[in-house]
Amino acid sequence: MGSTPKHLVIVAGEASGDMHAAHLIETLKRLDPSITFSGLGGPKMRAAGVDLYEDLTKMAVVGFWEVVKHYKDIKKAFNLILKKIDETAVDAVILVDYPGFNLRLARELKKRNIKVIYYISPQVWAWKQKRVHFIKKNVDKMLVLFQFEKDLYANFGINVEFIGHPLIDTIKTHGAKESFLLSNNLSPEKLTIGILPGSREKEIENLLPVMLDAAKRLAGEFPQIQFLIIKAPTIARSSIKQYLQRNSLTCQIIDDNIHDGVNACELCMVASGTATLETAILQKPMVVVYKTSLLTWILAKLFVKIADIGLVNVVAGRRIVPECVQFQATGRRIAAELKNIFTDELKIADMKTNLRAVKESLGPGGASLRAAGEVLKTLNS
Repeated sequence: MGSTPKHLVIVAGEASGDMHAAHLIETLKRLDPSITFSGLGGPKMRAAGVDLYEDLTKMAVVGFWEVVKHYKDIKKAFNLILKKIDETAVDAVILVDYPGFNLRLARELKKRNIKVIYYISPQVWAWKQKRVHFIKKNVDKMLVLFQFEKDLYANFGINVEFIGHPLIDTIKTHGAKESFLLSNNLSPEKLTIGILPGSREKEIENLLPVMLDAAKRLAGEFPQIQFLIIKAPTIARSSIKQYLQRNSLTCQIIDDNIHDGVNACELCMVASGTATLETAILQKPMVVVYKTSLLTWILAKLFVKIADIGLVNVVAGRRIVPECVQFQATGRRIAAELKNIFTDELKIADMKTNLRAVKESLGPGGASLRAAGEVLKTLNS
């Protein structure tokens, strides 16, 4: 008689987590087709075969005040997932990033004696390092994307594996840059600057106006520059267009083949987050931009323990690309930083060398396969 099929609950709360969770699920299904999945996540998890209780990615927020405003919906989703877990025979729960929600969930799961696997670590190295002790108590296995995260957790005696970054496998480009530009009504003869304003509506509201202001300033000074907005699938095209109309700037928008879009650019302005790593893997010089509400910024300054917030700089261990953060996140400052890059060939070459080193530090590929193998080991332990 065969073993009883396993059922896993998986919880991801943002677009990037939804994507990485979907790849993990697809890999687990290849290794063991009998495993079934339910949980909270987004459209990619649903497409991968998860019985989705609710689309948590629609509630993706950033900042203290934004969380307060969405608290009722977030609390409802939290209660829903606990209710479903209590009603279901669950072999383990996989928590993907989204620490404000998932760490609280881990505590409730531990009370129920359910195995907890955490895939994509909370940024305990940036702030609230006391969370490491919480994780040791409430998480059975950490699967981390960066070697420095493994070193940190291992020092605290936590069961941890470095599996590398799944972006190494998922980022692929197709065809020549020239063909892509021509197919999107852009000129191969012009210098193309990419605009990646984020995957949350609040990020678009905070970042896109200053990014477009930077673009307008550069367009006025350098007629041979063109701009390409690379839109996340979670953002409506109409949201982008309304900001373009206010700015009176002509700019192409793409929402598919986004890696081909980044690859077609000479350099980019990028919202702080996973997109900075995607841009780094494609070895495109960039300026990192971040801006949030004043209250969130004040609270962050009290707790954040690292000098740089751009993930590409954190992984590098030093600032290898410029950051325009909060009060420095202005069109004038962003434009100046971009100009400093594209007018200096030595700076471009040095930045690309550093970006290659970041890419190499993310592992050799096969992260989802290694993560799936660790999940199965934990299930069978």
